Amino acid sequence: MVIRFSSMAVSRDKLFKEALELEQQDRVELAKLLIDSLDPTTEQDVEEAWLREVERRTAALDAGTAETVPWETVRARLRASRG
Repeated sequence: MVIRFSSMAVSRDKLFKEALELEQQDRVELAKLLIDSLDPTTEQDVEEAWLREVERRTAALDAGTAETVPWETVRARLRASRG
């Protein structure tokens, strides 16, 4: 992804319009970079927390200690909650 600027004083609106011309995947990557630039430590902390949670849940499933609910039961509960 290459974005060239003719001057350093590019307006936000112009930059946005140029970003919309990028391919979808490039826009996704640009959005992630912008979000990460706001607070890069938070993203890493959240990712590590999710990884620990996935590992904990996987271990509980493997050990047979996780309480699981069949899809049919979940679907029935969702339908009932909608009225």
